[in-house]
Amino acid sequence: MTLDTASAPATFQRRPLPIMTPKQIELLEPKLADVIEYRKSGLSLNHVIGCPLECGYCIRHLYKNFEMKVPRALMTDEDAVAALVGHRYFRPHVTPIQLFNKATDPMLPIVKGHTFNTLRLLDERGLTNHVLVITRWRVTEEDCAILNSFRNIKLTILVTYSGIGHTGIEPVDSDIAATSLKTLYANAQSYRTILYWRPIVPGLNDSDEHLAFAKKLSEHAHATVFTGLFFRDEIAAYYEENKLPSPYEDTARRKIMPEQLEDRILDLFRRPADSEEPWGPLFRKTSCAVAYAHGLADYNGHYGVKELCDICPKRQLGLCAAAWNAPALPDAERLAKELGSTGPVEITERAVITEGLAEQPRYYMQHGYGFQVHDRAHPHRERRHGRAEIGWREGERGAPTP
Repeated sequence: MTLDTASAPATFQRRPLPIMTPKQIELLEPKLADVIEYRKSGLSLNHVIGCPLECGYCIRHLYKNFEMKVPRALMTDEDAVAALVGHRYFRPHVTPIQLFNKATDPMLPIVKGHTFNTLRLLDERGLTNHVLVITRWRVTEEDCAILNSFRNIKLTILVTYSGIGHTGIEPVDSDIAATSLKTLYANAQSYRTILYWRPIVPGLNDSDEHLAFAKKLSEHAHATVFTGLFFRDEIAAYYEENKLPSPYEDTARRKIMPEQLEDRILDLFRRPADSEEPWGPLFRKTSCAVAYAHGLADYNGHYGVKELCDICPKRQLGLCAAAWNAPALPDAERLAKELGSTGPVEITERAVITEGLAEQPRYYMQHGYGFQVHDRAHPHRERRHGRAEIGWREGERGAPTP
């Protein structure tokens, strides 16, 4: 069934969360107290923090607020949106936005009023930016009616699904996410929905049955992106403290997606070689899936990293190729220096290479140019672009790329 948004209510009941006092905010980790952070998939707005879902691998371990189970607000939605659009890295109609993706779930019953209101505030400004909302919780048909009511923002709902059955690692039943995905897809009109298949972990949710179920589930999404586990020291410590089975002997700065596991997934999704979509709408990177779902070129400029694109639908490759252009070196040098670069800038056929430039200004450059921007100190390796070395063979295919 598809909801008719012409008659569906576009209003929602708001029960604003209590706002933390300045003294309470002072006790938070500085990165958590800062409601705006630039991440690869967008400028991330997080003025509501706290989550009861207790996923063992949650990024909240890094912000030292995993024990904060009751969501609280750091400021009003109005103040948060004003801070976002006034941020030094925000570009109207260009900068992708992520909402509540760091310290809560945006569809929790006591949070989603803030989610809807924040989306409304952005939409009423006439902004056409990508807006990404990531959830693993329940989404109803009534929620879909509200999500369909926004007319300007390019809204994408990404549903996190893993199929992990170990309740110590993931207490939330994955069937909740699967049902939400189907509901969102069946009712989608102005928004798009993505199967965010993560984290896929060897020995935990990578059996043939797990993979086959996820493939079937992907039929209820406009696109699917698959990725591995973000396994930092703080998360490993939580696993050890709670006697959870550690998936890897080592931790890593980047997500871990072993080569053999990726190969199994690609073999499962593979279609005839002459197909317009040889692997279907399956992607390695979030922005690629989002762009495909909206019929647009990838705003992260992954087209220069050819081994990422070898599974992409042919039409999508054409869109990305047409939009992909390297910036002029003098312009890239000027902007990098203004943002704090301390070394020479180089432009290759894959990326702008900078030195001494932090992640957030790199993403600002990347989204402005639609072209990858890398740090010379952290080279991206062939076929492992942006992924950890764990689970990949040594040798030619793992060599640094220029």
